[in-house]
Amino acid sequence: MLAIAGPTANGEVMPSTWLERSLLALAAILMPAGLLHAALQNSAQAPGPASLAGQILIASPGLRDPRFDHTVILMVRHNPAGALGIVINRPLGDRPVASLLEAIGEKNDGASGSLRIFYGGPVQPEIGFVVHSADFHAPETIDIDGHVAMTSSREILRAIVDKHGPEKSLVAFGYAGWGPGQLESELGQRAWFTAPEDRKLIFDEDRDKVWDNAMAHRTQDL
Repeated sequence: MLAIAGPTANGEVMPSTWLERSLLALAAILMPAGLLHAALQNSAQAPGPASLAGQILIASPGLRDPRFDHTVILMVRHNPAGALGIVINRPLGDRPVASLLEAIGEKNDGASGSLRIFYGGPVQPEIGFVVHSADFHAPETIDIDGHVAMTSSREILRAIVDKHGPEKSLVAFGYAGWGPGQLESELGQRAWFTAPEDRKLIFDEDRDKVWDNAMAHRTQDL
């Protein structure tokens, strides 16, 4: 696994301190997210013959890396240049909507309620991503498979708070990334299973049940 940056020096997740650090950096997600968006759009022009984009990657029981133990990952891009995905079953905690808006320099306008924040992966944990249903589209939106998309911008968070955003959404910090051939190597080592993309699994399923249910629907025993 290509882990350029992680939550801690030894790769373990520290939910409270890491969440605070990530939220403090939320206001700065636009520039790096824009660069990442451009890279993803360019990589989409040359998909591999067996791309896993839009599918689910499921950590095998034998995968002992603490960063990915029992994780389920929505694959955003996968081609000869590498792969990128977002972990969807590692919630870090709920945060008041008002504090999230203040963190990105927006007026909270008496906003109430909370928003759940997820660990998206060990790479660039200072960058926020929103995985969402395809009914929302912005200039920064990356279409994954026509049913699910990903956006990294302040506007989508504001839209979610104002009830003008996508029907379904999941807010995550960081991502899982692989260099050329790395994911294929890990697949060959039987580190992962695959399964079809499932909106219920991504957005609605009890997070404690996501790995078990994804395993029950895996398409192959590697």
